[in-house]
Amino acid sequence: MAIPELRIKDLHVSVEDKNIVKGFDLDVKGGEIHALMGPNGTGKSTVASAIMGHPKYQVTSGSVTLDGKNLLDMTVDERARAGLFLAMQYPSEVSGVTNADFLRTAINGKRGEGNEIPLMKFIKLMDKKMDLLEMDHHFAERYVNEGFSGGEKKRNEILQLLMLQPKFAILDEIDSGLDIDALKWVANGVNAMRSENFGCLIITHYQRLLNYIKPDKVHIMMNGRIVTTGGPELAVRLEKEGYDGLRKELGIKDDETVEA
Repeated sequence: MAIPELRIKDLHVSVEDKNIVKGFDLDVKGGEIHALMGPNGTGKSTVASAIMGHPKYQVTSGSVTLDGKNLLDMTVDERARAGLFLAMQYPSEVSGVTNADFLRTAINGKRGEGNEIPLMKFIKLMDKKMDLLEMDHHFAERYVNEGFSGGEKKRNEILQLLMLQPKFAILDEIDSGLDIDALKWVANGVNAMRSENFGCLIITHYQRLLNYIKPDKVHIMMNGRIVTTGGPELAVRLEKEGYDGLRKELGIKDDETVEA
């Protein structure tokens, strides 16, 4: 089986006719975990939403391919079936639909008609993944994210990741609002996915998550594009020094940021 590859080339994205992403390039292969960092309002979440196909975000030029197939020509559900997963910054509540029903429907949608997952196999798999995340099993029967705390919603996103087993995941601020215990549970879930058949892009503001999920590459985004790339030590440097020193080093003006 060929190692999967997500390629983003010269991506430009607009929201309500305002240019947000201005030439974004990234190549993530199976077996790799990349971190995307940058100041508020530089377009990180816009990239994630545009790749997944949110109708609010208009791709004006550039390309996004998964295993050589053009994702931009696909509907949102086709992108998901192709192997793309997005853990959203603000997960939605789905009243009246239990987590178990939601996940089984999603898995069967991916597997296709006539290849549905047997009920007992699904239950055993879900129990195993919930144990990994130290989730109470009663969450399976609760409505999706309804009444969940911020940390519970984020853990539920990782449960979906573990159950759906995509080729690529984009985790948009999955660490936002988490205490140290919840952060470790989320990290355990992501690390459990590590293999040559899975690639991941983690969008984060903080280096602390990267203490538990070691990235292969760290990218810094400013003004709608990646301005520099390094290893995990780049995130450590930013934690200590902030972005001002990097701006000066790269000759980037502070007032060039955009709204995401």
